[in-house]
Amino acid sequence: MKLIIHGGFFSESSTNHETKIAKQNALERIVKDSYAFLKTHSALETVVYAVSLLEDDELFNAGIGSQIQSDGKIRMSAAIMDGETQKMSGVINIEEVKNPVQVAQILMQYDDRILGGSGATNFARENGFEPFSTEIPQRRVEYEAKLKSLGTGTVGCVALDTNGKIAVATSTGGKGFEIPGRISDSATVAGNYANASCGVSLTGVGEDIVSNATAAKIVTRVTDGFTLQDAFIKTFNELKPYDGFAGAIAIDNQGNIFHKDSHPSMVFASFDGDKFEVFD
Repeated sequence: MKLIIHGGFFSESSTNHETKIAKQNALERIVKDSYAFLKTHSALETVVYAVSLLEDDELFNAGIGSQIQSDGKIRMSAAIMDGETQKMSGVINIEEVKNPVQVAQILMQYDDRILGGSGATNFARENGFEPFSTEIPQRRVEYEAKLKSLGTGTVGCVALDTNGKIAVATSTGGKGFEIPGRISDSATVAGNYANASCGVSLTGVGEDIVSNATAAKIVTRVTDGFTLQDAFIKTFNELKPYDGFAGAIAIDNQGNIFHKDSHPSMVFASFDGDKFEVFD
């Protein structure tokens, strides 16, 4: 069993020492809690559990603490993918839902598995998700002062369970001040992808990640025989011509864990029941 999570880029908010320690502690708590969950649950159930915990922590830009768009509203996106069945489900620009990743989980049961805008929000209401404001005072202050973030806030998880199955989940609160209707990479195969060979979750500038089809490329290359490290190196080299801003976490079906960012510094943590690693 292996697990790795990310919480976006450290540069998305205050970079003081207190914030760094708080994020390290939060990631350690969440990755270890999620690993304990993984012991008795599938990879797919675990990535939803882990990303829900990340969405519930206002240190990260997903769920509670999501960024405010240019019209003053918060719209979020999230997706999950089951490496065994190759099914992906997600929501794009959903509003007033505490845990978008849990809405994505329910959509996995439907033929229409990716919903956007009011359709996603209405689906959530019909399935018992009560209206919930994910705004925190910090985001309102940033919005009112028109302080644009770097757009590098997303959370994600990749898990390998006891049966050797891989799953991935990704959730984002957006980059902040974007045009309403803008679609991030998180609910696309560029930012969230898995099959029986590998699972990858991305964070960074969505437009750069989509332009490079980053997650799908890494997974495809591992499937075609690349080592996980070599797949990362080749794919991240393809970001360089346009200085693409991205960070990724991954696990392959051999239990190899890998992470990489094109610009410092993605915040992440991994745990396999013995070895724990967190960003420094």
